[in-house]
Amino acid sequence: VQLQASGGGLVQAGGSLRLSCSADRDMFRHNDMGWYRQAPGKRRELVATDIRSGSSTYINSVKGRFTISRDYSKNTMYLQMYDLQPEDTAVYYCNFQPVLRVNGRDYWGQGTLVTVSS
Repeated sequence: VQLQASGGGLVQAGGSLRLSCSADRDMFRHNDMGWYRQAPGKRRELVATDIRSGSSTYINSVKGRFTISRDYSKNTMYLQMYDLQPEDTAVYYCNFQPVLRVNGRDYWGQGTLVTVSS
């Protein structure tokens, strides 16, 4: 199963990054998808969801700063992040919504680290 996030890095507060996620074509086209993040010492949380019907949802702390989108021609999902803040520091993962389960367990691909310095 392909679920690979990329595009993270070190950025100063107020900066921007765009994360990318590639996924298996058939699953990408037939499932809602989301961006998740896990900050040090905290539980993983769902940050944004892209719904196949064309809508999207966000947690309150990123509304107006993050934009989730999907390019079906490239089987790639994006998370454009603006005005990044230190509290956005986390490992970001992409997954389906609900989370993909393989052999009875939640499956997580490679995440990408976003570090925001103050």
